[in-house]
Formats: sequence, C-alpha cells, structure tokens
Amino acid sequence: MNSRVTGGEGGVTVRRATARDAKRLTRLVRTSSAYEGPYAPMIAGYRVGPDYIETHEVHVAVGPDGRVLGFYALILSPPELDLMFVADDAQGRGIGRLLMDHLKGEARAAGLDSVRIVSHPPAEGFYLGVGAKRTGTVAANPPAVMWDRPELELPTS
Repeated sequence: MNSRVTGGEGGVTVRRATARDAKRLTRLVRTSSAYEGPYAPMIAGYRVGPDYIETHEVHVAVGPDGRVLGFYALILSPPELDLMFVADDAQGRGIGRLLMDHLKGEARAAGLDSVRIVSHPPAEGFYLGVGAKRTGTVAANPPAVMWDRPELELPTS
C-alpha cells in the first residue's frame, strides 16, 4: 500500500522497507532528539537490522528526493506498534500522521481491529491525537527501561 501526504508536505510516499533501508532506519533511531537526556540509554547501540525489516511489517515515509523521513514497525501477532520514528527536521509536517494512517490501513487489511501502543512518554499526546485511547501504564523494567510508559490502544477503523 502506498500513500501520499494529504495536508502535509507534497510528494511524500509510504512504502515497505527493504533490507537496504536498515542503516538509515538505525540512524534515524539513534539521532532522535526524543531520546536525549534520561531516555538516551534506551537507544544507545540500538540497531534496526535487515532481519528485523524482513520479519516485521516495516514501512517508511520517503520524500520526493528519496530521503527516509520516518518509519514504523507493526507486529501482527499480537498486534502492536513496535517502533515509530520521524526525523527531527521532518516533524510537524504531517509525516507521523501519514504513517499512522498507513499503519491503520495495513492493520485493517490484516484483519486487526486495534493495535497496542506502549508509548515513549513524550509521544503520548501524538498517539492520543491520532485516535489512540489510554488503557493503562506499563511499569518500568530496569535496566532496559527505567520509566513507566503509557499503554494505549489504536482502533484501526
């Protein structure tokens, strides 16, 4: 499924990620300003490998120049948003909303009614803004995750 930004920056499409995107996706994760300060240890050394891309539903938003502006990874069973990143300089341009709309379409096509999201705390407002509902809190799990995280459910309809 390919999509175009509506109401955002023109010429952006969403496509299935390929193994060749792995380094770009890893760079996007590691350079995210959302994971500075106390959140930095969570992504230190993080890698999005070709095997991960081939195993999961990973889709990228690509600008007209071919640059990867963001991506998401959907796990189908059980249904959960595993990763969602938008490049710092592409935020506020409708890329995240485009990716979430695409995710909903992919989830519906797979027969899913909803998708679980365990959110990075600063991103909760974004997910609520695209239709997710708060269902609880996932407790910290040191040393991997040192803080509680909002748990949400995103209907696919």
